[in-house]
Amino acid sequence: MEDQQKERILEAEEEDDQGSERSVVEELQELEETHPEADASSAHSPLWVRALQPDPLCCPASYKKHSPQERHLLKMAHNFHCQYAHLYPIRKHLLLYPLNECGVQKFVSTTLQPTLLPYPELYTWDGCSSLVSDFLALLPLDPPFDLPTHLYSPTWVLKTRRGSCFDFATLLCSLLLGAGYDAYCVSGYAVKETCLLNQSCQECPLLVIQDKEKMSEQKTPLKKYSVKPRRDLSSRFREQQQSQRQAGVQAAVAGRQQDEQRLQESERPPVDRFIGHWVHCWVLVLSGSREVPENFFIDPLTGRSYPTTDKRFLGVESIWNHQNYWVNIQECRSGCVEMTFDLGNAVKWESLLCCLPVQPQLLLPDPKDPEDEYSDEEEEDLKVFEMPPSWVKRIEISQQDMEMRCPTGVKVIQYHKAKLEKVAPYLLKDGLVMRLTTYKDLDCTESDTVKEWFQHRQDYLEERELNRITNVTLERFGPGRSQALKTHRCAMLLQGMEHDMEFYSHSRVDGLAKRVERPTEITESFEGRTDFLYHRHIIFGKAPGPGGTTSGEQCPILKVVERFGRDCSKPAGEDVAERVFLTAEGLIRVTYHLEDDRIIPAQRSFAKFQEWPPSQRQQVFSPDMVSTFLVDPSEKPCTNQSLYNMLVSLMKEEDRVTQEIRSSSKEVRDILALRKKEESNCELRISIYSTAWSEEARRYREELERVANEERLWKERKGVDELAPLLAKLGNPEHLTREEAEQLRKECLASLKEQLVYRANLIQERFQKETQQLRLKQQWYQQNQLSMTQEEKEAYMSYCSSAVLRIKALKLRLGRHKDYAPQKYLMLDEKLRRDPRLSKHLC
Repeated sequence: MEDQQKERILEAEEEDDQGSERSVVEELQELEETHPEADASSAHSPLWVRALQPDPLCCPASYKKHSPQERHLLKMAHNFHCQYAHLYPIRKHLLLYPLNECGVQKFVSTTLQPTLLPYPELYTWDGCSSLVSDFLALLPLDPPFDLPTHLYSPTWVLKTRRGSCFDFATLLCSLLLGAGYDAYCVSGYAVKETCLLNQSCQECPLLVIQDKEKMSEQKTPLKKYSVKPRRDLSSRFREQQQSQRQAGVQAAVAGRQQDEQRLQESERPPVDRFIGHWVHCWVLVLSGSREVPENFFIDPLTGRSYPTTDKRFLGVESIWNHQNYWVNIQECRSGCVEMTFDLGNAVKWESLLCCLPVQPQLLLPDPKDPEDEYSDEEEEDLKVFEMPPSWVKRIEISQQDMEMRCPTGVKVIQYHKAKLEKVAPYLLKDGLVMRLTTYKDLDCTESDTVKEWFQHRQDYLEERELNRITNVTLERFGPGRSQALKTHRCAMLLQGMEHDMEFYSHSRVDGLAKRVERPTEITESFEGRTDFLYHRHIIFGKAPGPGGTTSGEQCPILKVVERFGRDCSKPAGEDVAERVFLTAEGLIRVTYHLEDDRIIPAQRSFAKFQEWPPSQRQQVFSPDMVSTFLVDPSEKPCTNQSLYNMLVSLMKEEDRVTQEIRSSSKEVRDILALRKKEESNCELRISIYSTAWSEEARRYREELERVANEERLWKERKGVDELAPLLAKLGNPEHLTREEAEQLRKECLASLKEQLVYRANLIQERFQKETQQLRLKQQWYQQNQLSMTQEEKEAYMSYCSSAVLRIKALKLRLGRHKDYAPQKYLMLDEKLRRDPRLSKHLC
């Protein structure tokens, strides 16, 4: 029915609309022929476009004129628009052929220019969308309920760095098509906040935490002959108390949620009277290409992606890419929730050009059937007209613009109780590239937390987070620091400062992974140590003196606890699991690992020698100084000598651990002093790929190029002059006497002869050395070949083969040198006799 209706409309309007069809193209042709430099859009252009109007002489011809294919396309688009207006008189007009920056009507599909730029971050959709949203400044539609009269080329938009949402979408779609995505520009309607780029009611993307899906535990059904479960012996009273406490907690959480909902409802903006009338343009990415699993929208103003069912988008009028143009025939009463984007479905989408049904690119095409030749011929007949190539020049973005990103280098985005600031790299001295500030109130007057991101800092600082409520500072560093510091958390306590540091354990010799320092204690964690130590806890006392300071370098050590992992090479009863040094009490406690068939580990407690010198300790030692608990009563106890050796070894370990603790405390002080110095004098690491931002690097590079060019020109002029060093000794005279010429010739030939003899002796010496080493190796093999292993024999054979190869090469080089040495001597003598400075004296 719809096709018949279209045919009747075409027949009825064939005569009446011929004049209107010709008017669009003929007027443009007359305007191009009579006034090729005229700009028909200057009267209706926005103020910023009139201020930055392009020079027609500088624009390519494709920007100012139409090709025959484009003229035919404009006729088809005008006819298509007339049919659309007759069938859907209530709907708004379509955006088909707006004016470009030169005032020439261009079809929207030909304004797209698929381009792949040589920047890795633009190979993905999120990198392209982030660039477009940061690179351009928004100019809202005026009026916001009508389609724009101009659609500028991506090259002009990049030059002016501003545009409407349609300009944003055109540039983004061009980059996505160049990157291999199945992208389309979408003309439709959205909510007011999306059209005006008002994100003050949205949560910041950096603060949104995606809730992890909780997997429900599936209870396995009891089988008929399964073993009965154990009887539940838990207290019913405790379970009842626990359930009551949980119910109270849930009620409190529900109350807080209700309060938050009321607060959110009070903070919501007023209802928009013009909802559904705000015109907007965004990008659609269909699944299939680049392994995209499902369709999604991209808002080019913010660079964020949304599902096609998002409530921000209220309706779609038309979509287009660089190959075709489609009009939506589906109902949009519920927004885009119930819409399908199967562009090959003629019932829901009407295309301008005849095209084959769109197939998902992930699906493999079916093998061709010989019987389908007739259908293939029909499909070829349908391809009557193809979209002309784009009239836009290739999109180009310089390296400096890529680094600057934002038009002024700084961009501020206001979110719901948050403010995000983006800064270009190298623009600030401290290397700040992004700052996120959260606030307590809607007016954003009382800050809550401040999170900063850095790049290219000499101290490898990457992130810093400051909580103004708890006064806690958290810093994150990249690999490369001298102490391998990874994170540093600093908090203010009642007794003093708390420093929580994490390290790159694989970059440290001691394998330290984490250190927590409080005023009276230090806790350290280790990874990958050969002695299997993984935990150390130190407790300090107050330093003697009137102040009673608590510094790790001055305070006495009261207690040290060390824990070790299991060493499978030792029996569990001899492998230490925990070691406690009670320095104040003079005791050492050792706990061993638990054996497989035991529930209690073995333990020993030692009493240290207090004031006895090392020479008299063995005489003073008695079994009463050791308290031993053995799990197996039948196990033979250790002798006094072995216990004495254990005690002496533990006391040495205690001294070593004490030194490590003092060094650890000193390292903390050094790190804090270094951080204070680094913050007072920030330095940046200039990347070799960012020479545009470094004045010093640019000057150094230009100096190297200048020196290299001068050296190359000097070599081209001078060439190789054998007499230059000898003439310098004589003072570079302008004229030479016969005696001086003869002396120069003899010295030059003697120097060459000396070099040739030295080279021959050097090759001969190396030849004799290699031969002697091979002979000695062969003698060693003859003496030990019966007791050698297979690996040693293979190593010997490998050495012999390489040695023989070296000897042959040296012998060949020596022979060639002896053959060519006389020739070089005669060639130099002949060159000297022909030299214009010596020839008149040597003839």
